[in-house]
Parts: sequence; C-alpha cells; structure tokens
Amino acid sequence: MKDSQHISIRIADTPPIGLDIRPDREEMVRRIEKNINTVWARWCDDFSDRTPHEVLAMVTYQYAKLYYELVERVEANEEAIGDFENFLDEAIHRVS
Repeated sequence: MKDSQHISIRIADTPPIGLDIRPDREEMVRRIEKNINTVWARWCDDFSDRTPHEVLAMVTYQYAKLYYELVERVEANEEAIGDFENFLDEAIHRVS
C-alpha cells in the first residue's frame, strides 16, 4: 500500500486544493469537505447580505472555535485523569 495519495478537494467557491494524504484518511477528508461545503452553502442562503468570502470567513471561524473548544476539553480531561491517577497512587501507597 502506498504511504500517501494525492487528492483534490474544493472548499466553497475556491479553486481546488491538492492534498497528499494517507489512503486511510480519504474518507475523513471527504466528510470534512462535504460538511464545510454544506454549512457554507446554507449560510450563503441564510446570510445573503454577505459576500461568499465573508460567509467562508464565518464558517472558518466556527470550525476554529469548535477546534479550540475541543482542545480545552481534552486538556481538562487530561488534567482530571492525572489528578485521578495521583489519587489512586496515594490510595495504593496507604494500603501497602
């Protein structure tokens, strides 16, 4: 199996973007492409007073916001897991 493959995606009304990806990631990339384009098309209709580029900026902001919210959750979970591991270590030492 090849380590990477070249695909093209198209986001909004921009020219195609070439990507080199692992073959097992293509389905995810295509889902991302479809989802972004679905949101962009719907928001173009909902915000018809905005230019397509403004709508694309709004979509970009929304995805960036979701990404950073997820990063914060992951960091909080990692901290909680670390605290729990410390608690377990202390409990084990008390029993030993």
